[in-house]
Amino acid sequence: MAAHKTDASRTRAKAHLMCGTALWGFAGAAVSAYFSYRSYYHIANADYSWPHTGWTIITYAIWIVVIGGLLTETQCRRERIFFGLVLINFLVGFGLSAWSRASDNAIHQFRIASTVVWALAALASLTTISGPRKSTENET
Repeated sequence: MAAHKTDASRTRAKAHLMCGTALWGFAGAAVSAYFSYRSYYHIANADYSWPHTGWTIITYAIWIVVIGGLLTETQCRRERIFFGLVLINFLVGFGLSAWSRASDNAIHQFRIASTVVWALAALASLTTISGPRKSTENET
């Protein structure tokens, strides 16, 4: 009987999309760090342009739906923090893509915020590498 998992243990295992799988923690951190660097690169080069094409807006919208779905699939606080930070960045990107009359100053400020949020997402992703914590982490 010990070989069979109970429903509660299956539910708890499903609640962790990233925790305990080092590959996903490192991949999330690497991608987030790259996006943080790209955002900083734009600031450092005084590039305040932002794409306003329909495809860009659609792409952001799709990512918002995907990340929103991932947020509903996890009960792990560390993963929710990571996906929440990523969602914030995609919402900002969507907003700036749709806001074609955004001033250079507004784009500059959003790029600074985006740089910080992507860096925080990279750190949040690294917290998932160690694996699931005790049941207190699964509290909603």
